Amino acid sequence: MRFLLDAEQRAFTDSLHAMLSAANTPAVIRDWSRGDHASGRALWSRIAEAGVFGLAVPEEYGGLGPHPVELALSFVELGRHAVPGPLVETVTAAVLLGAPPQAGRFLPGLAAGTDLATVAALPRPAPGAVPSLAGQALDGDAATLRLTVAPDGLYLSTAGPVRRSLDPARRLTPLTPAGEPLVPDPPFDRALLWARLATAAQALGTGLALLDRTVAYAGQRTQFGVPIGSFQAVKHRLADARIALEFARPLVLGAAVALHPADVAAAKLTACEAAYATARAALQLHGAIGYTAEYDLSLWLTKARALRAAWGTPEQCREVVLDDAVKGPWDRGRGR
Repeated sequence: MRFLLDAEQRAFTDSLHAMLSAANTPAVIRDWSRGDHASGRALWSRIAEAGVFGLAVPEEYGGLGPHPVELALSFVELGRHAVPGPLVETVTAAVLLGAPPQAGRFLPGLAAGTDLATVAALPRPAPGAVPSLAGQALDGDAATLRLTVAPDGLYLSTAGPVRRSLDPARRLTPLTPAGEPLVPDPPFDRALLWARLATAAQALGTGLALLDRTVAYAGQRTQFGVPIGSFQAVKHRLADARIALEFARPLVLGAAVALHPADVAAAKLTACEAAYATARAALQLHGAIGYTAEYDLSLWLTKARALRAAWGTPEQCREVVLDDAVKGPWDRGRGR
C-alpha cells in the first residue's frame, strides 16, 4: 500500500491551488454572501473544468470517478481558499443520483459544472409527531438542482426565502418536496459517507489556511519591540494547532481509501475539531482585528465553525466511532 501521494496527485493539487490562489476568492466570497452569484458561478465553472466534481461521477456519465482520495485532496484546497457554494452538496447529489435512469439525466450537468445541487434531509418524525414539510439546504437560491431526502425517497424540491447563517457565505434555504419521489430508495448511507469525507477535507483545508495566516501575522505584529511569534506562549498555541491538523490529515486520506462509516466519522470529527481549535487560536492571536468582518480572516473563522456541525455534529460522529469500536473489527469483515 502507498502512504504518500504520487506525482499525478501532487500535480493535480498544485494546479488547483495555483488556480484558486489567482482567483481572489475573498472578493468572490463577499459577492456570494450578498446574493451576487456571478463571480462564484464563474469560479465554479473553472473548478469543474479542473475535474473536481467529475471525481464523484462515473466515467459513463461524463465524470472521472469515483475517486474519493483525489476528491478529498481537492476539497482540502477548496477549504484552504474558502470557496463558497454548495460544494459538498453537489458531490452528495451525484452519489444520490448515481443509478439509472436518473444518473444519465443529472450527472453530466453536475460533472460539467453547469448545474449546482443542494440537498436537504428531513428527519424521521417521532411517533405521533407532525412530519416536517421543509428541510434546510445550503445555497438553495443559487442551486439549479434542489433535492430533499425524505423517509420515503428523494424528491425534487422548491426553495423558500434565504436565511442567513453563522457563516455569511453559507446561505440557508428551506426546501419543500414537490411531486412524486425522484428515487424511491436513494443510497443515503453512501451519500452521507461522501458528504462527511468532503466536509472533513474542506475543514482540514480551512484550518491549514487559518494557521498559515496566523503564523504570518505573528511574524509581523510586534509587541515590546519584537514579533509576537517569538513569545513562547504564542509558539505553543501555533504548535498545538499544527499538530492537530497534521494528525487529522492522514485520517482524512485514510478514510478516503477505506470509505468505512467509522473511519469517515473519525476523520470528520478530528479534522473539524482541529480546524475549530485553530480558528480559536487564530482569533486570539490576531486580537481585536480578528473580530472584524472586513478583515479576510473572518471568512475562514466562520467557515471553520459552520463546518463543525455540517453533515454530522461532533456528538453524532463520536457515536458512529464508538458503535464501531463496541462491535469490533470482526464485524467489518462480515459487512454488518
